[in-house]
Amino acid sequence: MPWELSDSLDEYERVAVPRLLADPVRQTVPLSVLASLRKSGPARFGDSPPVFGWHRRGDGTVDGALLQTPPYALMLASGPDTSVPGLLTVLSAERGLPAAVHLEAGREVRFLADWASVTGGGTGAPRLRSRLYRLGDLTPPVPAPAGSARLADHADTDLLVDWHAAFRLEAEGAGPEDARRTVEERLSYRGLVLWEAGGEPVAMAGLTHTVAGVARVAGVYTPRDHRRQGYGSAVTTAASEVALARGASEVVLFTDLANPTSNAIYQALGYRPVEDRVLLELTADVTSRPRNTSP
Repeated sequence: MPWELSDSLDEYERVAVPRLLADPVRQTVPLSVLASLRKSGPARFGDSPPVFGWHRRGDGTVDGALLQTPPYALMLASGPDTSVPGLLTVLSAERGLPAAVHLEAGREVRFLADWASVTGGGTGAPRLRSRLYRLGDLTPPVPAPAGSARLADHADTDLLVDWHAAFRLEAEGAGPEDARRTVEERLSYRGLVLWEAGGEPVAMAGLTHTVAGVARVAGVYTPRDHRRQGYGSAVTTAASEVALARGASEVVLFTDLANPTSNAIYQALGYRPVEDRVLLELTADVTSRPRNTSP
């Protein structure tokens, strides 16, 4: 069978990660997730063990990869379009069909057709459409808002946990993320930036591990009472500067395509589009209900 599944992070890094490293910008999510798993252990994202997988061509060459950290969606990082029916067959037999999948937007129609065929009429619908941006020349906002940036520390933990939970609720309607796990891991490598005005934190931005020269700005959040004052742009700029100062050769971020404001803000800072992705919630038949959330 061309698709192979594994529970072993070591095996996945040996067999499939070279495929991901061929394009570390587009593969920023799986690569940063793997870095977190390596640092914090298999329970970093949830109590269920991660699922790793790769696809081989007839000559044995790996030309596709997947990753899932339940309860998050299956990430179909790469693979031939013709391989989806085989993937779904293997998953169904060995792990169970996914409730959601995250993939390139251009693969959506073909994937849903294969899903319907394999499941006997199953359906899927987009929950989130996002765009990956890569930083060109960083252009800080002018005029800059009042205040300054600083790296968060452990004294900020409770505030950051509250803000991460609020961000997930607002951006995605809720999610399985354990906010405290995320905050504690990012604090361990000084991966959270705060913008302060008048001595009060007013916005935050996170940074993933830098992998293959790529760092991702993630979790940019400004509480409602502090919006429309430029703090989001300022803290994103500061986080981008931290990533560059730490040696990242590429800085990237994702935006929700349904939010034109954030897309305009990031482009004004010098971020340029790379590709679009989609999170599909899936049902195995027309009577079942979607039960998964975003990656």
